[in-house]
Amino acid sequence: QVQLLESGGGSVQAGGSLRLSCKFSGSTASTYYIGWFRQPPGKEREGVAVLWTAGGTTTYYADSVKGRFTLSQDTNTNTLYLQMNSLKPEDTSVYSCAADTLTPVMTAMQALGGVHLYTSWGQGTQVTVSS
Repeated sequence: QVQLLESGGGSVQAGGSLRLSCKFSGSTASTYYIGWFRQPPGKEREGVAVLWTAGGTTTYYADSVKGRFTLSQDTNTNTLYLQMNSLKPEDTSVYSCAADTLTPVMTAMQALGGVHLYTSWGQGTQVTVSS
């Protein structure tokens, strides 16, 4: 079972930046999906950015964050980072880190939209962007 511990949420004004961190442990899988999801108030959980480690690294981004958010991984410390720039009020949400080591291959749509495919979740961290 993968353990995920998030940090880095907070409050910022529109146009500002935040970096979220997700330290993961408990898995020896060589390939996995890991990424960030968010659930805005009154809406369903949605994928923000997901990384797939098979055959190198493939990263998927939601259209709403492309060009503003960057997902990266430090394999030495097993930490996933989400750098969020040019934040907008609509980015306000609880952000959760999630991982899946069981599904061999996902399409991009599944990686970002298949919330039910992810077997391990962090506790979430609040991001609030004020206008």
